[in-house]
Amino acid sequence: MSLSRPGTSAALAMSAAEGDSVAHLGRVETFYRRELPGLVAFARVLSGSAAADDIAQEAMLTTYRHWDDVVRMDVPAAWVRRVCANRAVSVLRRRAVEARAMLRHGAPREAVEPIEEEHERFWAEVRRLPRRQAQVISLHYMYDLGVAEIVTTLGCTEGTVKVHLSRGRTALGARLGRAEEEGR
Repeated sequence: MSLSRPGTSAALAMSAAEGDSVAHLGRVETFYRRELPGLVAFARVLSGSAAADDIAQEAMLTTYRHWDDVVRMDVPAAWVRRVCANRAVSVLRRRAVEARAMLRHGAPREAVEPIEEEHERFWAEVRRLPRRQAQVISLHYMYDLGVAEIVTTLGCTEGTVKVHLSRGRTALGARLGRAEEEGR
């Protein structure tokens, strides 16, 4: 209910603000619908867990809270992907701390659900890579991002991305190639 009389400048300003609010929510919703499926998959390959949905949702919630800043960025999707990558790393760290605590206290550890994708072995090897290499490889293969886009997403230099991409590919090639030979 408006306390301003219709037709007054205060009433027009309130009406415009309400319209801006609706437009704002529409842009956030469009961004959310476009980015969420990829974020869930990205979180799943980085964390290898059923927590991927939560990680992606938390990244989108952070995006919503910072929307006024995010919308002015050159590549808002890169920012939310970086938030998602950081949250996935936090989950892995928290999981490691919890595992150590359970071992100290003798509590049984819950089984982690495997990724139900045809490329499970590949993503399992990606998760074994150093953190930044895993992020670079995941962004490159999941989102088909080039070096410049990964630089924007992770906020590091082009040389750093190229080094991590090269080292990650080399490590994966060696590990997966060795696994193929052992399977024959």
